[in-house]
Formats: sequence, C-alpha cells, structure tokens
Amino acid sequence: MSCVCLLLFACGGNPEIISPDGRTRLSFVTGADGCMAYTVERDGKPLILPSALGLVVQERNLAGGFSVREIVKRSVDETWTQPWGENKILRDCHNEMTAVLKNDDGVLLTLRFRAFDDGVAFRYEWEVPDLDSLTVTDELTEFRFAEDGVSWSIPGNFNTYELLYRELPVSAVENANTPFTFRVDGTYGSIHEAALYDFPEMNLYRTDSLAFKAELAPLPDGIKARIPSKFMTAWRTIQVGDKAVDLINSSLILNLNEPSKIADTSWIKPQKYIGVWWGLHLGTHTWTMGPRHGATTENALRHIDFAAANNIQGVLFEGWNEGWENWGKTQHFDYVKPYADFDLDRIAAYAREKNIELWMHNETGGNIPEYEAALETAMQRYAGLGVHAVKTGYAGGFRDGQLHHSQYGVRHYQRVVETAARYGIVIDAHEPIKDTGIRRTWPNMMTRE
Repeated sequence: MSCVCLLLFACGGNPEIISPDGRTRLSFVTGADGCMAYTVERDGKPLILPSALGLVVQERNLAGGFSVREIVKRSVDETWTQPWGENKILRDCHNEMTAVLKNDDGVLLTLRFRAFDDGVAFRYEWEVPDLDSLTVTDELTEFRFAEDGVSWSIPGNFNTYELLYRELPVSAVENANTPFTFRVDGTYGSIHEAALYDFPEMNLYRTDSLAFKAELAPLPDGIKARIPSKFMTAWRTIQVGDKAVDLINSSLILNLNEPSKIADTSWIKPQKYIGVWWGLHLGTHTWTMGPRHGATTENALRHIDFAAANNIQGVLFEGWNEGWENWGKTQHFDYVKPYADFDLDRIAAYAREKNIELWMHNETGGNIPEYEAALETAMQRYAGLGVHAVKTGYAGGFRDGQLHHSQYGVRHYQRVVETAARYGIVIDAHEPIKDTGIRRTWPNMMTRE
C-alpha cells in the first residue's frame, strides 16, 4: 500500500514540515549571508534551536552563499515487508520537504527533510559542475538543544563502540558516539544516522553548553572523505517519543534506508547458536593448536550433537583456522585452511546431516588488506560447505593509521556484506557496525545499534 502527494512551492514557499500526527515541526532557515540552519519543535515547544547546516570541501563552497530556488513537499504513506526483524510489516508514513538551493560557485545543493511521527531526519545531496570529485574536510551540522536534560551515551571514539555507557546531563557531555539518547522537557529522543554509504561515521562534540557539532571520523591525512561531485550523505536523524520504549519501537531508521536489492532473501534466517568462544576468554581453551585447543574435530561434533538435541540452530568456532599463532604480531590469518586437528569437511558434512548451521569465524586483527584479498576465495569456500553465516572480528587497530569508523572502514564493511550476500551468507559483526544502509537487505543481527 502506498500513497504519495506532491506540492511545489516557489522560493518564498513555506520552509517547514510537520509530522503526520501534527506534534513535531521542522523548519528550514536561510540567513542573509546564505548560511543555512534548521529548528525542531515538539508539541509547540522548542526542542532544537537554530542549528547550522552545511559541509566544507576544498574545491567549492558548500557551507554558505546559497539562495533557495524552490521548495518541494510531498507526503508518503506506504507499508513494506522485512525479510527478518522484530516486525514483519512496517509502515513508512512521513512528510518530506526538499529545499533546492544554488550559490555563486554553481553548486546545486538539495537539503531533504523528513518528518515522521517518531522523529525527523535530513541529508545533503549535491551536484558540483565541472568536477569529478570533492574533498570533504568538515561537516557543520549542529544539534543545539533548547533546554538541558539527561543523556545516555558512550564517549566519542572513532575505533570502537565497546565502551561503558554513562548517564550525564546533556550539558556535561564533552563528546559522544551515536546513538546519543536524551530526555529533555519530557521528550525522549536519540540522535543517530541512517543509510551510511561511502561516508565516515558521525560523532558529536560539544561546542557550547547545549550545542553539539557533527564530527566525522578522519582518514590518516586528516581528510574526512573523498567522494564524487554528485553525492548524497547519510541521513542525520532525531528520533522522538513520549517514553523510552518509543525509541526501541521506532522504525524511523529502517524507513530511511534503501530497499533491498536482493530478490530472494529466503536464506536469511534468525537462529540461536552456541560454540567455542567463552572458554577461550576463561582460559579453559585456546585459539591455537595444543592440549587445550578449543576448535577440534571432536569438540565440534560434540557441540553439533548438543545443538541438535536442544533446538539450537547453529554452532560457531573461533580458532579453527591457521594464523592465531600470529596474534599480536603480524596479524596474519588463513581464512580457508583449518588447523590440522579441525577436519572442516567432515564437520560441515556432519552439521548438514544433523540440520545444524555451521558458523565460520573470520578474525581480521585489523589486517584489512589481507582480509579483502582473501574475501572472495573464503566466501566461495564457505558457500561450498553449505555455510550461511560468518562472524567477523576487528580486534586491533587498522594498518597505516586508518580508523575503524572512517570512510575506509565503512567502505570495507560494505564490501564484506555485499561479497557475502552474493554467496548467500549473512555477516554477524563482532564489533558493532553502525547502520550501513541495508534496511531491507539484512537482518538486524548485522548491526548492534
């Protein structure tokens, strides 16, 4: 079911949209200098005060000097089906405002705003003539709260999400990773992002008592991103609700991601799994071969029997493949060759016989060039064994000063999930990955945000 209505305004048109339930209002503002900002109101009260919009690139002006050429509004109300998730049928009901702007540099910038009952979102879409690429050095996006409140977040970090959450006043947060969850004047909310493709992930850094600026994970040379001259960024999202549980039940981020390009998703199945992992951390087993090696043929068959007898669908083994003896050194792993005491073909055959899914573990140790070189061969091998799930790991810094959450990292994660999908394999990321724009393609197990 879908319904779309369009309205076209001249440049003097009404620069605001209201959520379908009438409770949330987003307004777009341009100043005399052509700079841009937005505001958000909830139930007639300010939630986000005028907050800057724009990006900084080396080649052209994307931060100011813009005049509005037209405002286009439309309303969408449709339902779609998830292949896997908490809810099978989701409703995408929102009002959209597209502001088309141009400046003296000839930059055509489109700001696309959407208002849902559960929040608002916006993104930048631009086209720069006479150039093939752009070099992004900063994003000016702000989130300026109207009042102080309480927040829940982890510290800003461009390499990991495995940090302790803290409860702090909004005004006491120096930096944070997203989602940045808050309660302000009775409204629960969360700042995050969606549809993240070929762009660095966003942190928040406080610039004033109640103001935060988007900070993008940089590349080693300090550049934030190198992109085509015709491009669209990830969505910047602000989910809202009356209760904390409303944020959990929100489908805003799912609705902002693109539809799946995979026609047959029957191989994507939820499951419970067990395996050799926790014993490695307790010290009862080891990743490497030896008297206490966890990933052995005997142990694998025993786990498969246990899974089959207890309605558990999958079995995972860490330390099955050669290379763990290099941990903390060269970080070199073989993603195809098992240790001599792990008969991979026999184990896979036995798992198929017992109708148990075998999960392969791929720890990269941060050695991304090596993993990408082996990726195609590894996925092909796993598919031949009947494997439909791979657990990846990124414990360790990336080489050459690359950051996990930079454009380099985002490109790598996308390459992994797309390569795996061609072989009917789901990726379960050991290190949480932000929403990579795979709404209708992948189950939620892909991300932990």
